[in-house]
Amino acid sequence: MWLCMLLAAIYSQVAWGQTGGETTTEELVQMGFENVRWTETETERIYTVENSAYKLNGVGVAKAIETIQKNGLPEGKTCRLIVTKLNIPQISLTCTAPEAEDSVQVSNEDWRVSYDLDDSWKKVKKEKKKNSSLFKVDILIYPQLSFKNLIITQIYQVLFDLSPTIEVSLWEGMKLSGQLRVPVYNDGYGYLEDKIHPGHLTLSQRFRLPYNIFGKVTAGYFNLDRYGFDVQLMHPFKDERFSVEARVGYTGIGYWNGFHLNYDKTMNFTWSFGGSFYWPQYNTQFTLKAHQFILGEKGVRFDMIRHFRYASIGFYAMKAQYANSNGGFRFQVALPPYKQKRHKYIPRISTSKNMGIAYNAGNERYYYKQYTAEVSDNIMEDNSFNPFFIKSEITNY
Repeated sequence: MWLCMLLAAIYSQVAWGQTGGETTTEELVQMGFENVRWTETETERIYTVENSAYKLNGVGVAKAIETIQKNGLPEGKTCRLIVTKLNIPQISLTCTAPEAEDSVQVSNEDWRVSYDLDDSWKKVKKEKKKNSSLFKVDILIYPQLSFKNLIITQIYQVLFDLSPTIEVSLWEGMKLSGQLRVPVYNDGYGYLEDKIHPGHLTLSQRFRLPYNIFGKVTAGYFNLDRYGFDVQLMHPFKDERFSVEARVGYTGIGYWNGFHLNYDKTMNFTWSFGGSFYWPQYNTQFTLKAHQFILGEKGVRFDMIRHFRYASIGFYAMKAQYANSNGGFRFQVALPPYKQKRHKYIPRISTSKNMGIAYNAGNERYYYKQYTAEVSDNIMEDNSFNPFFIKSEITNY
């Protein structure tokens, strides 16, 4: 009889775990999360989500945690949430409920955020995905503002474009981006910028290697009239406040005259290498890198950026061969709507996640040039999976 009661209790727990996991994943799908999976082992319950429903990644992760907690954490086990980007795992959040009934509630402060996945990704990635992100098209409108101060008799020369961009992923880690730049206002940027012309045209592949090495390879047409290839790598140390970053580009010059591309076959290398420190108390990042810029000049650059929920604001300073010292500020601001819904495979139309500008205090025209490989590359995007920033966001949500 005791054996029957024990088997019944075990069966009841397994059945409740199955029901709780399925209920949670279905609710996450209804909220708009993609690449949703779950599995359960003897030691932990594992969920995966990709946030495509909320433009602010910290808010999206907080919403997912809220749903998981509402539906109950596994008794005496670790509950793990793995957050992905293009189905490549980025960070994991873990929490262990006390020995009690399955519906025990914990606060967001109890969740630990880290780049480390242990072996959880291997266990859960073979499960069938719900609401896959593959082949789903986003049409994003990027507001793009540029300005310079090179003429004594004029305060600023300004260029403002509204640039619709198609973005789609065709396989895991891959993103295809095609942009059209539509001029709205041009004062001082030349007659070519008065014409509608392509912007970023890129194919990128993200990957994650053992020992928490994150990478991205991009090929295509970038900004600053550059085409070619770009490779980026990032590795956080055991103390995840510290990380090291490296980047190599092999690009040539090419510019659009309407829809006709004029280009030079000569290509050259650019590179950067350096380290970063993140100050969690103030969500402030300090970065120091050595660079070889587009014209071949070698130098160093220091950045200090403070990250907020709706904006990232920072200052930079640079010194390179052949050029005077230079610096300035940069900021990126999130754009509404902050919640977006997708209807199956119908293309989703929205504004870009954010927009920003950089101010060049020294009015340098030729040196210190750095392209962005993807149209979505910016300081907010770079920080969107930082474990300390995510921890701050879910704690203060």
